Amino acid sequence: MFDLFGLKEGNSRLIVSMPHSGIQLGPIQGKLTLDAMRLPDTDWHLPQLYNFLHALDVTLISANYSRYVVDLNRDPSGESLYPGQSVTELCPTTLFDDQPLYLDGELPDGSEISDRQTRYYDPYHAEIQKQIDRLRTLHSDVILFDAHSIKSEVPRFFEGKLPDFNIGTNSGKSCYTDFETLAYNTLSRSARHSTVLNGRFKGGFITRKYGNPVEGVHSIQLEMSQALYMNEETLSYDTQKASVVQPLLRSMITQLMR
Repeated sequence: MFDLFGLKEGNSRLIVSMPHSGIQLGPIQGKLTLDAMRLPDTDWHLPQLYNFLHALDVTLISANYSRYVVDLNRDPSGESLYPGQSVTELCPTTLFDDQPLYLDGELPDGSEISDRQTRYYDPYHAEIQKQIDRLRTLHSDVILFDAHSIKSEVPRFFEGKLPDFNIGTNSGKSCYTDFETLAYNTLSRSARHSTVLNGRFKGGFITRKYGNPVEGVHSIQLEMSQALYMNEETLSYDTQKASVVQPLLRSMITQLMR
């Protein structure tokens, strides 16, 4: 199972999920266009950006397989998280720039999509629930932090340039106000960065599925502009840029832990 995702167990109340950081292609190797083979829509380098987590008592779950195999942050029913706006599917068929993801004749059929859900999607979500249940025996409140990143400009999904930090809590439904306020205040204290709460990104399926404040489970998504920590053209990690962002992220994470 741990070929599917990485897992580090901690005993604090915080779980960090990285559903889009994987780059393995598994069953779709050789079926993709040349553009898709570059994996342009990956949440690039998030494990490296958040490498400070290994020194903290947090639980970390990170996908090994690409979102092109199956999108762990989509509703398997096919219901849109953003009705009326462009979205990608459980098993995406197009890139973020609307170009085809698959070579001619290689689109997955219903049986293949169902198989991918069983093999890749269900185990990841089962592990999230397992960790929530484990930590609920230790803490009155558990926080699930879903970490994401995206290109600073993706016309298909939003106009212009994306704010640097985009916090989503399903418009306040997935966590108590104290937690979203803490995350917002920590990130927005940086004068050189822009921070938005429940703007274009309000939290994906993971945030909405598991966030249940009344039951002591709070979920927060952070969608971060990739311009903050990498070269968006070459898809390479930029250590100098990242060194500016990491202290903010670490401060937010450690405060949520407490």
